[in-house]
Amino acid sequence: MLCLEYKPYTLNFKFIAGTSRGTMKTREVWFLRVGDTSSLGVSGIGEVAPLHGLSADSIYEIPRRLRELVSEIAYHKTPTSAAQVYALAKTLAFQFPAIRMGLEMAFLDLMHQGMRQWFNSPFLQNKMQIKTNGLVWMGDEIFMRDQIQEKVALGFDCVKLKIGALDFEKELKLVSYLRKISSKIIIRLDANGAFEPQNALDKLNQLSEFNIHSIEQPIQKGHWNAMNKLCQSSKIPIALDEELIGLEQDVEKKALLDRIKPAYIILKPSLLGGFMESIQWINWAEDRNIGWWVTSALESNIGLNAISQFVAQYPNLSHQGLGTGALYHNNFASKTSLTDLKMTYTEIDFDELPFLN
Repeated sequence: MLCLEYKPYTLNFKFIAGTSRGTMKTREVWFLRVGDTSSLGVSGIGEVAPLHGLSADSIYEIPRRLRELVSEIAYHKTPTSAAQVYALAKTLAFQFPAIRMGLEMAFLDLMHQGMRQWFNSPFLQNKMQIKTNGLVWMGDEIFMRDQIQEKVALGFDCVKLKIGALDFEKELKLVSYLRKISSKIIIRLDANGAFEPQNALDKLNQLSEFNIHSIEQPIQKGHWNAMNKLCQSSKIPIALDEELIGLEQDVEKKALLDRIKPAYIILKPSLLGGFMESIQWINWAEDRNIGWWVTSALESNIGLNAISQFVAQYPNLSHQGLGTGALYHNNFASKTSLTDLKMTYTEIDFDELPFLN
């Protein structure tokens, strides 16, 4: 018989993290521990990490649903295969994508004897690393320029800039500044839906002068026809991010890709409903010759460890957006960490969640 316990936790940013949607000083997550009453001492851990204002599930409803799951989960048998894991997580948390992700993590970890090894790949033998992009957060011009200098000095060969909140002329200057520093660095942009449909193409054309790899979500989600026109007309390849969040039916998800025809999609497992949902998006994208990469939803190192292991299963990876573990004052030590600008797995013996004992 399954049993569940959970604990809320507040992650504290080292600085005010800004996007065009607003700023964050703290980040609320919930940690899960799942066990089987017939196997005392073995448990699996998971992380529930919704983002307020972006997730399909309400952060105010999550505590209620977790309380309900404590009793409901006892009526279910421990899953013994990945297919059973994904099916049970969906049954228990269909309308709560972030909880579904946390349950998938916990069930998979339990199935693997609580070793914090969610997916098998050469990554776990330290035979491969995952390239990451440096991330420049929104802020005033000086703050962003300082971040650009820092990322270049560290040696990142791919840098992602959050744009859309400053005066556009200032943002052009920042992008120009980065390109002048390095003609070879890969520049990704993320507007978080900040551009208006009527002037988005003009802004994209101006930005294209700086050899931009891609831009995420230039306009707000839900404007499929306008986004399709941008994808067809923009000199900068467009990646969908927020657009994917909240879609429930497979037919709707495939229709999105067929209607908009983006160059890339960005996958955040915690916001999409977990690993199974991400696998489906990857399959649909590759069937349509759409590129993809995975980024964090600002999880703790617990979630980043599992997501990194998931990503490492795939060959020929581009730069992933997973190097966010150092954002917090009070994160946890993890077997997966950013080493030499790449996500690296190290087999060391410690309890990643000591406060749950």
